[in-house]
Amino acid sequence: MKKRVLAAILILVMMFGITCCGIRQDTGQVQITMYLWDKSMTRAFTPWLEAQFPDIDFTFVIGYNSMDYYKDLNERGALPDIITCRRFSLNDAAQMSDMLMDLSETEVVGSFYDTYIENNREPGGAIRWLPMCAEVDGYIANVDLFEEHGIPLPENYGEFAEACRRFDELGLTGYVNDYREDYSCMEALQGCGIPELMTMDGTLWRAEYESETADAPVGLDEKVWPAVFEKLEQYLKDTGVRPEDTEMDYETMTSALLEGKAAIIRGTASGCVTLREDEGMNTVMLPYYGATAEENWLLTYPTCQVALNKELEQDQAKCDAVMQVLEAMFSEEGHKRIAADNAVLSYNKNVDIEINDVFSQVMDCINSNRLYMRLASAEMFAISKNVVQNMILGTYGAEEAYRDFHAELISEGDGVTPDAWTSQKTGYDYTFGKNGSPAASAVVNTLRSQIGSDIAIGYSSVVTTPVFEGDYNEQQMNWLVANREAMRSGQLTGAEVKELMEWLVNVKEDGSNPIRHKNLLPVTSGMEYELTDQGAGTYTLGEIRMNGKPLDENAVYSVAIFGDMDYMEAAIYCNCPMPEGLDQKLAAVDTNVYTLFREALAGGKQLEAPTEYVTILR
Repeated sequence: MKKRVLAAILILVMMFGITCCGIRQDTGQVQITMYLWDKSMTRAFTPWLEAQFPDIDFTFVIGYNSMDYYKDLNERGALPDIITCRRFSLNDAAQMSDMLMDLSETEVVGSFYDTYIENNREPGGAIRWLPMCAEVDGYIANVDLFEEHGIPLPENYGEFAEACRRFDELGLTGYVNDYREDYSCMEALQGCGIPELMTMDGTLWRAEYESETADAPVGLDEKVWPAVFEKLEQYLKDTGVRPEDTEMDYETMTSALLEGKAAIIRGTASGCVTLREDEGMNTVMLPYYGATAEENWLLTYPTCQVALNKELEQDQAKCDAVMQVLEAMFSEEGHKRIAADNAVLSYNKNVDIEINDVFSQVMDCINSNRLYMRLASAEMFAISKNVVQNMILGTYGAEEAYRDFHAELISEGDGVTPDAWTSQKTGYDYTFGKNGSPAASAVVNTLRSQIGSDIAIGYSSVVTTPVFEGDYNEQQMNWLVANREAMRSGQLTGAEVKELMEWLVNVKEDGSNPIRHKNLLPVTSGMEYELTDQGAGTYTLGEIRMNGKPLDENAVYSVAIFGDMDYMEAAIYCNCPMPEGLDQKLAAVDTNVYTLFREALAGGKQLEAPTEYVTILR
């Protein structure tokens, strides 16, 4: 499962005018495009950033949390100005190094604790990725269950194993993990072995692995990793793991804790806070245990990693603006906005983030800086899941698991390049221009054509890249459509269509705003609409037309909508629930939008041409 270029070098002829930056000349502002690893960055961070820099015209794109996604953009010459990604390792990002700025001499790099920033230093000394504040992974304990049965909270591994044994005798589960997930398997493996992985031998091995090349793959070493697998084997026995635990998901695991059936689960500090605040549980974080309390560690990973496009160096004014944005991101306030009230820690010396009460049992780890940053290459996720699940199933023990893991690391894979699934003859710009985004319009027009509805509306994030001229494999086609797209459809009168658009555009009486950013304006097919820009990311709906004529409020239309309902309705995002009458008429459709999109393009069909669907009045 060796890292390799996702696809062969593609013969791509970009349509003239397509840009990765979304630069427009009509505002006089500096144009900056930032790709977001997840919609969570829109909660408190992106509105704050726009308020800090009113002279910058931001385009925020909710992309994919995958280095392969950015490798593909890189191969197509379409990297955004600012990149964020959580699933990251230098190993995975090496292919992009030449296209990213070296930040090693910047003031921002000087603000990090050396231990953490050195994980991102390339063999030649360059630092191209900066880790944002630390999510903390460890154990979440139900304190009341421990107190009810007179079992003390563990302080070292021996006490942890004893607590699991005593709960088992009571007919309860001492510890449960959602081993169905690749990240949980990976964190169990690395969490068990943090003391070994943080030795000099362990850090030297990691540096060698992170700097490997395709011609010189690096497997597991013969000193550190055998000990890690031996500890994992013992850990699985001590926690009473069962073969069926390979199917344990997050919801089932959390329910066991909530129902008092389990005393400890694997989880994050943010999850621990949620259990306290939303469920009223008395929970605290516990560490990954060592033989003594002085060998306990917390496993951490950056909320996201941040990098800058090297092409910025060709435009000094724009480069200066982006560097100011970067400094704001890594300021104390920037950290807090990105954390969005989650319980996180800082990798930076000059950032003081208030320590949440859920950390009360792990303050020794925090104060002594025993914060391990997980090794999270794509192959580490996949191989960890395979090997750890096989250990749980009893397929093999520590020695065989070590050999299997090593063999998969140094394997060159099957060498098969994904076949081109379709070829697009015409490319379309992503940039939101005078009458909308051509790429988003092409996608929504295509979906409407496929289902045959009178009207289709894409809301929240619709597409994540330009439409490129050239070949697409199936994964690349999936990446074109936004991640959490769901479909609802029904029959609406023209008056109800207007009500639907008002819900998607207008600021509500309580101040809730469904737009926030111009590239989140509804993308319509089969109708056009006007709106007035009220400033500060707020808009008011104007006239709606179909085929150049005002919408008939008495006529009945078949309507389909595509988007992320949670983003629209959740209090932490837009806080705009769909009006009750529309909610009853627009039923959820059990159709995967990815599948619908692929069906629309099967057999070499082309995307429908974009249309001018919106006019913004100022």
